[in-house]
Amino acid sequence: MSTSIWVMYDEDFKEVNAELSKLQMLANSKVTFLVDKNGHLIASAGDSKNLDTTSLASLTAGNIAATGGMAKLLGEKEFSILFHEGERDHIHVSIIAQRLILVVVFDHRSSLGLVRLRVKKSGEVLARIFTKILTRTEKVDIEKEARSPFAAITEDDIDRLFS
Repeated sequence: MSTSIWVMYDEDFKEVNAELSKLQMLANSKVTFLVDKNGHLIASAGDSKNLDTTSLASLTAGNIAATGGMAKLLGEKEFSILFHEGERDHIHVSIIAQRLILVVVFDHRSSLGLVRLRVKKSGEVLARIFTKILTRTEKVDIEKEARSPFAAITEDDIDRLFS
């Protein structure tokens, strides 16, 4: 799954939103959202009207990048889970399918244990959804490449052209 660009159809988006909503409800969190590693918000569920989700998504991706640098310094591949504890709100951040960031913002109405349990289950579901999306995208890319008028050109053809 080396494709860096992927296409999410409406049914994919609905699946992602449904899983984020389920996670938000079962974890008793304030808001959940999914971000790509470039800091783009993909989807969110819960009460995000008082949050600047665009900035939070970018900062979360930056946090993951910085933590990835620390992991490499310590000889780790990456730290797949981060937790930030505040006076009122807490943030649980986890990496899904090596390319997505799942963020759960919660307060005293929930617990870290509950959030971790629910994130683990939802993370598996979200990973399956994005594996399906990426597999479909790669298949489309291969089909497009095969239909390209340049696909049949060989090195010998190029050499003959310029000789």
